[in-house]
Amino acid sequence: MTETGLSTRVVPYVYEAGRLRLLDQRRLPHEETILECDSAAQTAEAIRSLAVRGAPLIGVAAAFGLCAEARRVAARSPGDLEAAREAAMTRLATARPTAVNLSAAVARMRHVVERTAARTPADRVAALEREAGAIAAEDRAACAAMARFGADWILSRAGRTPLTVLTHCNAGALATAGVGTALGVVRALAARGEVRVLADETRPFLQGARLTAWELQRDGLSVTLLPDVAAAATIASGRVDVVVVGADRIARNGDVANKVGTYGLALACRAHGVPFVVAAPTTTLDPDCPDGGAIPIEFRDADEVLTIPSPTGETIRLSPSGVSALYPAFDVTPAALVSAIVTERGVSEPPHASGLVPHLS
Repeated sequence: MTETGLSTRVVPYVYEAGRLRLLDQRRLPHEETILECDSAAQTAEAIRSLAVRGAPLIGVAAAFGLCAEARRVAARSPGDLEAAREAAMTRLATARPTAVNLSAAVARMRHVVERTAARTPADRVAALEREAGAIAAEDRAACAAMARFGADWILSRAGRTPLTVLTHCNAGALATAGVGTALGVVRALAARGEVRVLADETRPFLQGARLTAWELQRDGLSVTLLPDVAAAATIASGRVDVVVVGADRIARNGDVANKVGTYGLALACRAHGVPFVVAAPTTTLDPDCPDGGAIPIEFRDADEVLTIPSPTGETIRLSPSGVSALYPAFDVTPAALVSAIVTERGVSEPPHASGLVPHLS
């Protein structure tokens, strides 16, 4: 792997002729199962249930899910195409509330629907598929650019390898159409020298333990799993050179919504002088959101905390019957704690309210 040709063996989706095939991330790392979606309803459920996840990738999946729906309806009942597409866009856009990439991708597809209103059903479907392909291609290019900018920024401050990078959740090829956001930066660093990755397990869905570990191991990169509760102490010990995470939504002032547990990492980094870096494409920036207080935070079902699925398909309850759980899926890290926000346009440094202006235009 060279830095100019970053690659991955991970293929999280394939779209072909009205069918979206998704690698079911709920089944990893024990099974590589393909989930086939030929409608918006199936795609929206895949997004809601975390079969497909990661802010950039759910935007891509929603775009192709709308294409699948358009093909299905155009083939069976062309006269219903307009109503079906409107219902499909609403269903997809509301599948998960926090990641802005989802609504942004649906908005782009809506624009195509509107500007092709006078065309034949077949032409309109083709236009939608071209736009979905463009959304995916732009995300791949953004991942490559972020990888380069992020690696440059980190090495300009560290000045050396080997480096130990701590990451949270999964912000890699399983979360994007390319080599990843945070893990794209890791891949670019690895192309320049030795990198050791500490992956938070990321309870309760275990994106780090199941997905980041699987993805990096598949691509031949060294990874060590870290219990979430050990992250702050590990940062304090001096064994972490930099923390790199992704994001689901970034407010105009630079406040960052990401997988719950991110805020605690940022606080530990600030306390112990460790750079805290966020890598996210400009599609994750929300110019209409003034600050983190305006970011909608998704609360997921308590059973996702109280139970865990076994590799054999059984559900194991972790706590006594009758105990409840509170599960905010995301938290908001204040902009002041973020050392750098890396997008495909470059790097924003504090104060991010002004630093992000070139990235928002």
